[in-house]
Order: sequence, then C-alpha cells, then structure tokens
Amino acid sequence: MSAKNNKQKLHVKKGDTVMVISGDYKGVSGEVLEVIPDKYKVIVDGVNVCKKHLKPSNDQPGGINEINAPIHISKVLLVDPKSGEATRIGRKLVDGKLMRYSKKSGEIIA
Repeated sequence: MSAKNNKQKLHVKKGDTVMVISGDYKGVSGEVLEVIPDKYKVIVDGVNVCKKHLKPSNDQPGGINEINAPIHISKVLLVDPKSGEATRIGRKLVDGKLMRYSKKSGEIIA
C-alpha cells in the first residue's frame, strides 16, 4: 500500500476560520493561511507568532520580522458559521458531491 492511499482527509482547508482548542493560544480564532498535509500542521493568522531575525540581502533590508509558525491540526476546530462556536465536522453526499457540514448546527460548510 502506497503512502498516498494511507493519507487521512483533513477537516480544515485554506481560508477556513478556526478556533484553537488547546495550548498557549486556546480560544483564539483566526483564518487558515496554509495547510501542510505531510506534517498534519496548519498556519493560522495571529496564532503561534514567532520572531524571525533576517540578514539584509541585495533587495531587502534586515530586521526582526514576526511570522506565524505552524501548529498541529488536532489543536484546531472549525468555527460554526451559524453560532460562531467551535464544532466538529462531518461529510455527507449532497447532489453527488461530498460536502462538509457542522455537527452542531447541521449547516453545510462551503
């Protein structure tokens, strides 16, 4: 069995609004900027902010920049579009397509 077939479907996508459910940033909401499926990590806007020291190069000045570091995907839950609370998701067939839906409200998530 190849590694590609063994991958688990992820519950978040780029652009989703998620809430952190554990760790230093518990309760903080933000938008998913990037999903890293190989490592099961996501980069969320405003969460796990680190400082990165950069040397000056030909076209960019040096300095200290703040970047969003990745966190594990199990630490985030999707925000329910109806109530604004964190919710688990399920999948069901709608018009022949597998769609995500909120387990709390039952509303379809685009």
